[in-house]
Amino acid sequence: MNRRTIVIATKNNGKLREFKSILADAYDDILSLTDFDDIPDIEETGFSFRENALIKAKATSDFLGMDAIGDDSGLVVDALGGAPGIYSARYAGDGASDDENNKKLLSELKGEKNKSARFVCCIALVLVNGTQEFFEGECCGQIIQEKRGESGFGYDPVFYVPQYEKTMAELGPDIKNSISHRAIASEKLLSYFSNLK
Repeated sequence: MNRRTIVIATKNNGKLREFKSILADAYDDILSLTDFDDIPDIEETGFSFRENALIKAKATSDFLGMDAIGDDSGLVVDALGGAPGIYSARYAGDGASDDENNKKLLSELKGEKNKSARFVCCIALVLVNGTQEFFEGECCGQIIQEKRGESGFGYDPVFYVPQYEKTMAELGPDIKNSISHRAIASEKLLSYFSNLK
């Protein structure tokens, strides 16, 4: 595989850490939006994970003239009709903390018997040569009513993975980065590059 520099269109340190771990063998340099002072804010105006991922990747690639990855991911809860979905990061309002988002989620699910949920990730790859590709991944689990674990971020402390009998936040980064929605989508991304050889 040709090693290259890639920009992850995010300012989320948790997300960047996961991408760096997952993609470490594929790239010499994995940068993020925080590495550039003058890049404008990118508004996520899409109506799906795929649309938002492409908006972020294309805006970053166009502005910097570099290959870029845009990732849009979130939690889809069946009993809530798919919410919080693309609004996962701001479920409790713009600028909401992880704790505030989790509190709102657990409040909305009170009394619900169906706690099934899944993390969904869509990665959009935009290359300077005009190529656009999409890679998607899902990780299924259940929402529990009490937070457990210190690892991870976002909804990880309330997302229970039956296979391991632990929440995402209890699994630790090694296991999480092998089974997560982002890991599955990233594996497809890596397969794409290896097939280009």
